[in-house]
Amino acid sequence: MFEDLDKWIRHRLRMCFLKQWKKPKTKRRNLVVLGIPEEWAVLISGSRKGYWRLSNTPQMNKALGLAYWRDRGLVSLVERYDVIRSTT
Repeated sequence: MFEDLDKWIRHRLRMCFLKQWKKPKTKRRNLVVLGIPEEWAVLISGSRKGYWRLSNTPQMNKALGLAYWRDRGLVSLVERYDVIRSTT
């Protein structure tokens, strides 16, 4: 259950980032800064698909993957549950 919730939270956060970036030029630039090749960034930035659908693409998963969220301080529910469970 926690694993599914973790996935959904990261998916939702990626969607929020896409919404904040609004313009295709901004999306492309930010994805390239996050380490995505220019060709992949163009595919995402120029797409007319919805934010929710785009936030689940391989490009977004690579740009804003687990390592990105860990660096930003997002705590995994699964890892936190395991820590709490092992201490009691």
